Amino acid sequence: MKKILLIGTGGTIASIESERGLKPGLSPEDMIGTLESRFNCHVDCTVSLDLDSTNIYPNHWIELATIIYNRYEEYDGFVITHGTDTMAYTAGALDSMLLHLNKPVVLTGSQIPLSLVNSDGERNLMDAVHYASEGLAGVYIVFDKRVIKGTRAVKLRTKSKHAFESVNYPYVAYVDNSYITYHTKPEEIRKDRGIELETRLCPDVFVLKLYPGINKEIFRFVSSNYKGIIIECFGSGGIPFYEVDLTQEIKALIQSGVVVVLTTQCLEEGIDIDLYEVGRKIDRNNIVISNDMNTEALLSKLMIYLGKYNSMEEVVHYFNLDIEKESSEYLCNFDVMF
Repeated sequence: MKKILLIGTGGTIASIESERGLKPGLSPEDMIGTLESRFNCHVDCTVSLDLDSTNIYPNHWIELATIIYNRYEEYDGFVITHGTDTMAYTAGALDSMLLHLNKPVVLTGSQIPLSLVNSDGERNLMDAVHYASEGLAGVYIVFDKRVIKGTRAVKLRTKSKHAFESVNYPYVAYVDNSYITYHTKPEEIRKDRGIELETRLCPDVFVLKLYPGINKEIFRFVSSNYKGIIIECFGSGGIPFYEVDLTQEIKALIQSGVVVVLTTQCLEEGIDIDLYEVGRKIDRNNIVISNDMNTEALLSKLMIYLGKYNSMEEVVHYFNLDIEKESSEYLCNFDVMF
């Protein structure tokens, strides 16, 4: 029988009602309760955090990754119960911190607390444990019957049980009770290569969403206070350059040593900065182009590359290589589609 480690971090799924509203209160043991007899595996429990996920910080990612790394040989898979608000960020971070992962790490949670009537928590937890027992390597989010690759997950809805979508990549699978139907299976990971833990992380990252009328002074603030910036451009890569030329501000950021990542505000189909005139005003040799990766995954990856490498040139080079391998076109060439 396979062994799964259930790691509790708090979140809505573990919340109980209080005078001040919902707050985390259920332990992992409380959550599995009567469910354990319905699992097709043995489940052990541990607690990492007990937080509303809006309070998750990068140091908590390190704590979670370290627990998995330290107990890696004891278990066949890992399930993390987590609040939905920052779940996609944590999934992206774990994907970058647990290198050469050859076991499943599955995040799940709920929109309605497990302690309340009509909760989606029981179903999501059951599905997550069943999927973790499958043994497919990688970081995933399992939510509302859907299995989503961790670096492709976005929380799209605030209340609906179908909270998460897979962006620019198909769902990996659907879970119907214990029956799993695959849409795509990730390529096989070499079993002879040991897992590595990467915890060098620099949180000095700014995320900027462009908007009409933006003040260019924000770029000077970033230059003085941050080591990296993710700029969410308009459309396929639009950057204002007429009355206020932000391309010059971006060049100044690069000259000051700030790593610049360009992405789009649009969820689907990614960025293409060569499509319009504005994109050709940017020297793409010194920037990171996100392709079709979402901001949640970009954020944690940028923090890790800034912590791992000393120079802007190294960060840009290795980050762009990573994005190339994470593009939907590349993944679909190597993953098995059904």
